[in-house]
Amino acid sequence: MKRVYVNEEWCLGCHLCEYYCAFSNSGETNMVRALKDKAIYPRIQVEGDNNFSFAVSCRHCDEPLCVKGCISGALSVSGGVIRLDTEKCVGCYTCILSCPYGAITINADHGVQKCELCPAREGVPACVEGCPNRALVWEERQ
Repeated sequence: MKRVYVNEEWCLGCHLCEYYCAFSNSGETNMVRALKDKAIYPRIQVEGDNNFSFAVSCRHCDEPLCVKGCISGALSVSGGVIRLDTEKCVGCYTCILSCPYGAITINADHGVQKCELCPAREGVPACVEGCPNRALVWEERQ
């Protein structure tokens, strides 16, 4: 299965992947209207400092601890992708505590959010497409 991988040595720490992610999940067709003067809640987060940075997003684990820990059944695996059903989520944040990568975050409504690999888009996820230095790649690895 293809997943988003990070080539840390290429990451500039520019945070553009976060903006493309937030825009892709905004439901808007205009990036400026979607993001200008608004707090963004991307499903990918750039971590690090000026010397070393990398993007953190869901790794869609083969045996996901977040799914096992979800008390409401809001997280499930479908076709290798971990999906979140926001209607079932009770906001207990057990998934946030369970994820060893810190890839599940709190959204604007104080619920949770995670990368679902941009299911509404055809082709590559928005973060990969928007990465100017190709630090994010969409590929299958062993």
